[in-house]
Amino acid sequence: MKYMLLIHQGTTPTPNSPEDWARLSQDEQQAVYAAYQKINENPGVTAGLGLAPPETATTVRVQDGRTLTTDGPFVETKEALGGYLIFEADDLDAAIELAASIPAASMGGAIEVRPVVEW
Repeated sequence: MKYMLLIHQGTTPTPNSPEDWARLSQDEQQAVYAAYQKINENPGVTAGLGLAPPETATTVRVQDGRTLTTDGPFVETKEALGGYLIFEADDLDAAIELAASIPAASMGGAIEVRPVVEW
C-alpha cells in the first residue's frame, strides 16, 4: 500500500525560514539534512518536494461556474503543510515508523500519514 506523508511544519525551523533556521547549530542543521537524506534513500520512498511558505499560496474555488482565487491559505502558518513524500509500505505501522523519523515530527511539527487511493 502507498501512503502519503504530509509534513506539517509547525514551529520547525527550515531552510525556507532563514531566521528560524539560524537558531539551529551547524551540527543540528547537518543532522536535519542527514535525516532527510536517509529517509529518501529508504526503499519504497518516493521523495516529495518542500513547499514555499504559506503566504505564497493561492486558494482556488469554483462557484456558479466562476473561478475564484484568494491569496494565501486558510490555515494558521504554524499549521501549514511544508512538504510531502510517498512511501510504499507493507502496512500502516511501517509508514508510522518512517513518519516518526522525519525531523519535523520531533521539532514542533506533525506528520499526517494517509493511504493513497489508486484507481
